[in-house]
Amino acid sequence: MPLGAAESFDDLAALHAALWVELERCVADKAHGWRVATLATLATRSGDSVDARSIVLREVDAAQQQLIFFTDARSPKAAQLRDTPRAQLVCWCPRLGWQLRAKVVAEVLTEGLAVSSRWARLRLSPAAYDYLSPLPPGSALDGTPPTPLPEQRNHFALVRLQVTELDWLGLRSGGQRRAGFDAAGARWLSP
Repeated sequence: MPLGAAESFDDLAALHAALWVELERCVADKAHGWRVATLATLATRSGDSVDARSIVLREVDAAQQQLIFFTDARSPKAAQLRDTPRAQLVCWCPRLGWQLRAKVVAEVLTEGLAVSSRWARLRLSPAAYDYLSPLPPGSALDGTPPTPLPEQRNHFALVRLQVTELDWLGLRSGGQRRAGFDAAGARWLSP
């Protein structure tokens, strides 16, 4: 049964399962609030700066507690995740009134079956041009944007996020509720 924003959870295991159901749902439902999430990474090796940007969740594996998104392998976020793989993902769904923060460990993949199989599907769509640009993301342009050619090398990368911790906040008229889930277990938290 679909869960509503007013759903009251008294059982942490049921809530944890519901969070993963919603994560799986957001991949298929383009209107789901969690489909476009905010990813925060360390911007420098010294860790003195943070970058945040929107990413689109493409796949969810609830059993493995993994999330996948795609990026250009030359992007700053890919470099930052290679350098410091720990990051935080923040999701907000107005329909549910739920915020979800996930601490993750990222792996940036640019070769192998996981990458080639997804590129084989993506390369037939207009989205493929995002990974065929001769210039890295964020490059300054002199005039008009460059036109990628189909025979150019692709810069497609798959980013696998291993979830290590979830922090859920449910906003509701009867009062907010918050729960945390990590390797030590599940617990209710003060909102």
